[in-house]
Amino acid sequence: MAEQLGEGGAPAAATVAGPNAKALNRRVVGLAAAGAVGGFLFGFDSSVVNGAVDAIEDEFGLSAAATGFAIASALLGCAIGAELAGRLADRWGRIPVMLLGAALFLVSSIGSGFAFAGWDLTIWRIIGGIGIGIASVVAPAYIAEISPRKQRGRLASLQQLAIVFGIFAALLSDALFATAAGGAGEPFWFGLEAWRWMFLACIVPSLVYGLLALRLPESPRFLLKQGKEEVARSVLAQIQPADEIDRSVREIQDTIANDKLANRKGALRGPVLGLRPIVWIGILLSVFQQFVGINVIFYYSTTLWSAVGFDESNSLLISVLTSVTNIAVTFVAIALVDRVGRRPLLLVGSVGMTLALATMAVSFGNAVTVDGELSLPGAWGPTALVAANVFVIAFGFSWGPLVWVLLGEIFPNSIRARALGLAASAQWIANFLVTVSFPVMSDFSLVFTYGMYATFAALSFFFVLTKVPETNGMSLEQSETLFPPKGSARKKPAAAE
Repeated sequence: MAEQLGEGGAPAAATVAGPNAKALNRRVVGLAAAGAVGGFLFGFDSSVVNGAVDAIEDEFGLSAAATGFAIASALLGCAIGAELAGRLADRWGRIPVMLLGAALFLVSSIGSGFAFAGWDLTIWRIIGGIGIGIASVVAPAYIAEISPRKQRGRLASLQQLAIVFGIFAALLSDALFATAAGGAGEPFWFGLEAWRWMFLACIVPSLVYGLLALRLPESPRFLLKQGKEEVARSVLAQIQPADEIDRSVREIQDTIANDKLANRKGALRGPVLGLRPIVWIGILLSVFQQFVGINVIFYYSTTLWSAVGFDESNSLLISVLTSVTNIAVTFVAIALVDRVGRRPLLLVGSVGMTLALATMAVSFGNAVTVDGELSLPGAWGPTALVAANVFVIAFGFSWGPLVWVLLGEIFPNSIRARALGLAASAQWIANFLVTVSFPVMSDFSLVFTYGMYATFAALSFFFVLTKVPETNGMSLEQSETLFPPKGSARKKPAAAE
């Protein structure tokens, strides 16, 4: 993982000759992987509630709407945390904000595990959500800022890989606790119900994230913005060949100087409904990522499969297997993102998601009610299961990782942290709307619900086709030429070396 740092966040002294290419590559991967652990917290927290939904509803006597709000409440905190993160990261630096996120998540894990009422659980979930929102912004920004341009797509995809590993770990721990206790609502260690231990398990990744953050160097872009050139150069020496450091410093300093000269100060305001066009691109990428309904699979899949005839044990197993599929296809995205590019993968993913979601809508249209319970007769059950996993595959190699890659790339240096915070905040709000509405909408009609998700998946295809730029191979500074200020001449970015 990351090297031990010297005084002031600088790396320990390197040899005069400098590290070789393989050593640099290992260091960059280590730094990016450590930064991406915030994504693990995101995935773990978002899915750990999956196995606890029914038990929480029974424990506190909640209605479908109240259950949806309690489950989705963390996402409101995420929106708050994402909005705050950009401002705090620009003021304090990336590393201190990572530590704040880890601390909030730790407190939330303990509070949720000992919740005594629905409103109490909601408060702790919101606090944890603030921490996750912070991590969701700082991690991709940090990874983008320490990654060489030729590797940035793969390294930025580590954020999504960490998210899907977090989802897998949460669903696996849910299944283990529920199986060992004989049900999520049954007593387990020390008399606490299994669903409480599902939340308490979150303590472990929050501590790991905090400890790793303590060992990370600060972003060189933030350091140069603070006038700490020597420390920034020592950080760049960990991740770039010696003959590229001067050029990188000049590029970053030029963008900082241009920002001051133009008196931009990271302003997000622009001519399109009050915001700059590139900010709207980021917001809509985030919204489409959530409006296809992916988190319904990871928040409610256990309840969903139980509702169509699978028992709790098999439903939990199906959820775990789905998360394994998600991990596998994320590796596919990492392998292809810097070879194929961002746009082609997004377009193919949109087509796959549309077809899979439409198939799920048709499957649930053939559901029948048996003894008051919903069931999928004949081949419709397996068809729905296959379609759900095709949906996860299509999302997993495209919109899952690549939205985070693009959010780390498309914004100019002057607004990156703030714009990323706004886009991530929009993502959490969209996630909240989908999550809180699903219990009520599923009671109304699963056909309508999945048909709506399929419609958004189809719209995402045309959005990428007409609005999303290709950033593959560009430096972060070159990405500024994709959306020049109104009235200026568009300059074609120099070819990446």
